Amino acid sequence: MKTQLFDRTVIKFLAVGVVNTLVGCGTMFLLYNLAHCSYWASSAANYVVGGIVSFFLNKYFTFQNKTWEWSQVWKFAVNVTVCYLLGYGLAKPLVLHLLAGQAVNVQENVAMLVGVCLYTGLNYLGQRFFAFKVDI
Repeated sequence: MKTQLFDRTVIKFLAVGVVNTLVGCGTMFLLYNLAHCSYWASSAANYVVGGIVSFFLNKYFTFQNKTWEWSQVWKFAVNVTVCYLLGYGLAKPLVLHLLAGQAVNVQENVAMLVGVCLYTGLNYLGQRFFAFKVDI
């Protein structure tokens, strides 16, 4: 059976992403703007809180993966860690360069938004084809 890159799992992943975004990004932007936590602490909180929500919703709802193996937890953790480091690590220097001259809080808020977008695309691919891949 050939696996298609885009199928109904994309729609489910995006729906879960709405919930995940409300929870994770809400945490991130509140910590950054109200609690005055750093860029990295705020985005890391998004990663941790969002990662927990994402693991359970995507495992059982999006990818219909009913098995329980600790290897999935480790694969998921590796996936979101790599996606986090790539997404946010690439976003910040790119946005700082593009928005040079803007206020730091503007640069970092935009960088976090760009990081979310990069993280989401990479995370879908990693969950679909690595963490929750079902071999047929």
